Amino acid sequence: MNQLRADTYINETDEVNHLAATTYNSGFQEAHDTYNALSAASDGNIYYVLSSDQIHVGGKMYLYNPRTDKTEFLGDLTEICGEKDLMFIPQGKSHARFYERNGKLYFSTHVGYYELINGMDRLPVNPPAGYKLYPGGRILSYDMRTREFENLALVPNGEGMVSMTMDRDRGHIFGISWPRGNFIHYDIDEDELKDLGRISGNGEGGEPGDDFRSLCRSLVVDPSDGTVHFSTSEGDIFSYNPEEGRINKLEDVNLRLDYFGKYDPTRPGSMGYNWRKIFWYKPEGLAYGVHGNSGYLFRFDPKKSKIELVRRITSEPSAKSGMFDQFSYGYLGFQLGPDGKTIYYLTGGPVYVDGKRVAGQSEIAKGAAKGLENLHLITY
Repeated sequence: MNQLRADTYINETDEVNHLAATTYNSGFQEAHDTYNALSAASDGNIYYVLSSDQIHVGGKMYLYNPRTDKTEFLGDLTEICGEKDLMFIPQGKSHARFYERNGKLYFSTHVGYYELINGMDRLPVNPPAGYKLYPGGRILSYDMRTREFENLALVPNGEGMVSMTMDRDRGHIFGISWPRGNFIHYDIDEDELKDLGRISGNGEGGEPGDDFRSLCRSLVVDPSDGTVHFSTSEGDIFSYNPEEGRINKLEDVNLRLDYFGKYDPTRPGSMGYNWRKIFWYKPEGLAYGVHGNSGYLFRFDPKKSKIELVRRITSEPSAKSGMFDQFSYGYLGFQLGPDGKTIYYLTGGPVYVDGKRVAGQSEIAKGAAKGLENLHLITY
């Protein structure tokens, strides 16, 4: 494994290791995060969404053109969804990457403005004066040639789309809604949306210690038969095939592994036994994933009902410290590189002051940084 570091620190040989980054100002003053909405497309551009947690402005979509080395504003998510001036809580985020099919990019939207209830960020039930409740996330497409957006479907029950993937061969979109965690299936060609119900307790809308469950942020499709797989915080793995039309639990395999750590799936502040990010690796006919808190890379072969740990791919400082990273869920920056054989993983690493590790909060009731840490780029 080759390890590169996107931060600067001094190692045992007093050598400075770092990667220099170039920053680009997209001109969105209220932006606060990108989450998972960052993808390279066949036209050579990088498409991304900058999110907003403000009540008066939604998230915004941009592209970065490497040839001109410039960014370009494409649209406001709330306006794209046809909700401008309707005074709904805005479309604040896109929480999934873009998926390309027949010249179009497919993506979804999510709520970004929350209501703090009992110390937790919740889907608002008491909107600010003059505003209406969040209408629900949208499944959208963007035509890269005509630059036109299309509003395809509304996520039911006034929920956002916290995770999404796509079977590009068959034109099926799969996702999980937030906060209750309903499984969503949208058939592009038939323009048909199905709500298959809740996948794990009451999702992140449940009560801690009871029916609260952190929701899977990454689904993976087996392209050989179109079956999609997702995990739960309890460590179970489920599958759904559109031809069968039902969700099934895999009985002979799970993620409740000692090396991942021990978790109470009813408590917020971690992803539990969920995998953090996963992708299909066609040459081997299986998936590669990472468990966010422990940082273990693993192989998942659904046809053999088998999980196999590969190795821990945390940063060297994290591995030496023996501690989890400060971000409570782990990082979503995990994907196969353009050479088709190298995994790139953006993760954290502890900060040291006067030789002592800077410790953050011991617990946090949401997906957020518990303390300051550096960023590291890992390749495998």
